[in-house]
Amino acid sequence: MQGSHAWTVDSAVFDETNLISAAGLIPVMELAEQAGLSDLLDEHVHFGCERVKAGAANPTPKLTSIIAGMAAGADSIDDLDVVRSGGMRQVFTGVYAPATLGILLREFTFGHAAQLAVVLRRHLLALAERTTVLDGIEQQAFVDIDSLLRPVYGHAKQGASFGHTKISGKTVLRRGLSPLAVAISTPTAAPVVAGIRLRAGRAGSARGAASMIRDGVATARAAGARRVLVRGDSAFGNGPAVSAARAAGAMFSFVLAKNTAVTAAITTIPEAAWVAVRYPGAVQDPDTGAWISEAEVAETTYTAFAGTKHQVTARLIVRRVKDKNTQDPLFPVWRHHPFLTDNDEPTADADITHRQHAIIETLFSDLIDGPLAHLPSGIFAANSAWTILAAITHNLLRAAATLTNTLKVARGATLRRHLINIPARLARPQRRPILHLPAHWPRAEPWKTLWRTIFQT
Repeated sequence: MQGSHAWTVDSAVFDETNLISAAGLIPVMELAEQAGLSDLLDEHVHFGCERVKAGAANPTPKLTSIIAGMAAGADSIDDLDVVRSGGMRQVFTGVYAPATLGILLREFTFGHAAQLAVVLRRHLLALAERTTVLDGIEQQAFVDIDSLLRPVYGHAKQGASFGHTKISGKTVLRRGLSPLAVAISTPTAAPVVAGIRLRAGRAGSARGAASMIRDGVATARAAGARRVLVRGDSAFGNGPAVSAARAAGAMFSFVLAKNTAVTAAITTIPEAAWVAVRYPGAVQDPDTGAWISEAEVAETTYTAFAGTKHQVTARLIVRRVKDKNTQDPLFPVWRHHPFLTDNDEPTADADITHRQHAIIETLFSDLIDGPLAHLPSGIFAANSAWTILAAITHNLLRAAATLTNTLKVARGATLRRHLINIPARLARPQRRPILHLPAHWPRAEPWKTLWRTIFQT
């Protein structure tokens, strides 16, 4: 592809007031309003003792401006200026400058972040009623909990401290802040954020997990779930987390850290009890239909957290795989991966269901590749509000994707590229406005499906 004109240095001029760089924000923000976003913000987010009174004024349009900017790809305060470019102010009201939005975020406290967390949960429920973002939740809901460490730099970040994270499979100490997130998914729906809480970098992974699990299960129940399974890795395989899931009426599936008691329980499993499961590289026997695999599962009954108020007796399901460092076929060395569960599925199915907990990593990937690429403020509460707004934006994009019929499980970056950041020219803005979009746009049909669904009434 080659240029077809002889351009000069003065051929490009930033002077068109009717061009819109992110036309997809029009139907997406309309969906947010149909789900009651502004009403929820008006109802729950209130400021009493402002440090800068004008900065905390009109929080609802300012917060929706931040959400719109995040949906368009903003990952810092300055990037939020995208909502003021070209003809954006002709199709949206209540658009504010990035500096004004930054002042509002700095007014947030822990209590205000809690108010915003309520908006997150209730807006998700409203989106679930309006769209199929939680399709199939009546049959099965998965509540996954996990944490991550977002690196920050400099000494001005409140709460930043050294925490453990993994890079290329190795555990390292890294300076950052640690969000704890609870996701809801179904067998046919991508994960959405039911709750997220920002913590100091050195916070233990399970700190605050019990209350987050209770809230996550309650949100899933309110969305119509009857069967809920809470899943987590070894950081959450502790008594309070298991008790929180059981108290909320949900099943649980948590990895247990291996200790002498767990190891002793694994050794009681007879060799004949191990069965091969479908695993990467597995081959199905054409005669028996059984899997020929390097992964095998078995189970036993185990009493965890004995002698404490969290004592529970449940299934200890163990998946074992051959140690790649051992090449002796006659005397293989196995690595064991146990998890405790009261899931009533068969052993192999329960193992597969548990390993699907990794789906929460796709949610983290979307957040990191979007609004959580940075935590832009030096004030901890402001970053906490930013994190919750990022979760609201993620849920909104996921709900919008379900209305396209073809992009239901697409990544956030794909949705921004094909649905949100579409250039358009606004014609007749003073009368009945018309958007002129690029001809031959590769995702024109999904975009028109979204538009028609949002504005059909």
